Amino acid sequence: MPSNQRPIRASDISVYLYCARAWMYRRLGYVPQTEARLRAGAEQHRAHAQRVRRAQLARIVGFGLALVGLAVLAAGLALALVQGGG
Repeated sequence: MPSNQRPIRASDISVYLYCARAWMYRRLGYVPQTEARLRAGAEQHRAHAQRVRRAQLARIVGFGLALVGLAVLAAGLALALVQGGG
């Protein structure tokens, strides 16, 4: 490793996973201009993460409801076949 590069630490990976641009700025030595902009950016990240969690939950619920619907359909078809109404 060249002498002008520092090793990547676990905290760097955490920052990168949260926001790759913030990681890059930190690695390049940029200092944030205003604390308010940082707070606003952190709030935007929090709001986005909350929307992602809601979308994931909606997808899981949707798949669950689709499975229940398929099970009801299969049970109805099986019942109809058993009763000879097929």
